[in-house]
Amino acid sequence: MRYRNGIGYDVHRLVEGRPLVLGGIVIPFEKGLDGHSDADVLSHAIADAILGALGEPDIGFWFPPTDETIEGISSMKILKKAQDLVEGKRAFIENIDSTVIAEAPKILPYADQMRRKISSVLSLPAEDIGIKATTNEEMGFVGRGEGIAVIAIATIAFPDVEDERR
Repeated sequence: MRYRNGIGYDVHRLVEGRPLVLGGIVIPFEKGLDGHSDADVLSHAIADAILGALGEPDIGFWFPPTDETIEGISSMKILKKAQDLVEGKRAFIENIDSTVIAEAPKILPYADQMRRKISSVLSLPAEDIGIKATTNEEMGFVGRGEGIAVIAIATIAFPDVEDERR
């Protein structure tokens, strides 16, 4: 096997009148994330990490914000597209790790639910998905509670040509 890593980063502004969706789970909060899709910043960062490990363009290529037919799309469909591309290359996601950066709400009480939801879409055991959280120590737009950012990494295993012959 050979292994490749990809890094994903995403950020969305918090706004009134939208649900807060992270990792495919609606989290009770007075604000939600603004975006063309459901603005699930965690799923977007994970999808971009997977796409990066595959050497593919980012999610904006596959799901352009100018495409009105996908407005409001569930980010689980974005993750599914990333998984389909992994399978198309006969590869396997080994693990995902991510850090959600937000002043509020508290993320960790929902981490297990998010892991299970992401696991079901990526066909990856939940224990191979890391979801951590931190604050920005009240600095910058995240620190002022104006948005949420996520950084993620994905490790993908590709069978070697020699392995395929066995």
